[in-house]
Amino acid sequence: MPSTQTPVGRITIADEVVATIAGMAATECYGIVGMAARRLKDGIAELLGRENLSRGVQVAFKDGDIRIDLNVIIGYGTRISEVAHNVSSQVRYRVEDSTGLRVRSVNINVQGVRAIGER
Repeated sequence: MPSTQTPVGRITIADEVVATIAGMAATECYGIVGMAARRLKDGIAELLGRENLSRGVQVAFKDGDIRIDLNVIIGYGTRISEVAHNVSSQVRYRVEDSTGLRVRSVNINVQGVRAIGER
């Protein structure tokens, strides 16, 4: 967990906070149906609800930088490379803006494809 010393005390940001910010930013992007659980169940990606967004995100801190791995389900008919690029940019911006920490990398793992309205 990264922490910052200020004149009035120490600020520590939990991994779960960064994971939630990243998950919310990702699900707001066009082409993302939702977040997927980190592990496949019988070869099928489990779509997570809004209350479990951080379960589809892995956060690692190294030398003051953050590495974020997202497991997502993409909408059928969208260009995967374009959606992944947009998600990566949006997540990087939101996490850096919210925490003040530098994001070294955002890795997108596409766990499945579903119709956009499907849950």
